[in-house]
Amino acid sequence: MKAILGKKLGMSRIFSEAGTVVPVTLIEAQPNVVSKVNTKEKDNTDSVQLCLPQTHKINKPQEGHLKKAGVKSRFLREFALADKNLGDKVDLSQFEVGEKVAVSAISKGKGFQGTVKRHHFATGPKTHGSDNYRQPGSIGAQQPQRVVKGRRMAGHMGYDKVTTQNLEIVQIDMENHVLFVRGAVPGPAKALVSVWSDR
Repeated sequence: MKAILGKKLGMSRIFSEAGTVVPVTLIEAQPNVVSKVNTKEKDNTDSVQLCLPQTHKINKPQEGHLKKAGVKSRFLREFALADKNLGDKVDLSQFEVGEKVAVSAISKGKGFQGTVKRHHFATGPKTHGSDNYRQPGSIGAQQPQRVVKGRRMAGHMGYDKVTTQNLEIVQIDMENHVLFVRGAVPGPAKALVSVWSDR
């Protein structure tokens, strides 16, 4: 497995050798530090915790947890990487152009939204004096006299963990630690993202 943590810079486009336009997302992935190593003797598997070094203030428990690794970070994720020791650096050299990766991030928050936008409900008639244009309509039968769990209704939309799979690496800029991934990646610009590949 290969994995790294980074920051989404935004979207752009590059031109292939055939002259076609390729939409890409730029992900800045500075070298990560292994902040914890877990060894499960039961099934003989290893997992490590990667952290993206940052300059943010962190609280005392986080500071104590990262003290041995000698870094400060709020962004920590665990991956099943083998042959890694505490304090090791992980960079973009592990990836190759043309490789397929998955990217996870927190999606853009859209606030409180109605059923039409949130769940793609059909709208009512606009004419003949109808007042039921974007209203949700019935939310249940007379029995069991409560709203059934899972009922699609208006509510908070977005700001969920989203994973996009099978994104192709188009280009790798080792000097500036930037990964060019074909297509869109969840989250706004400056969102923290996890990039990994099981291959």
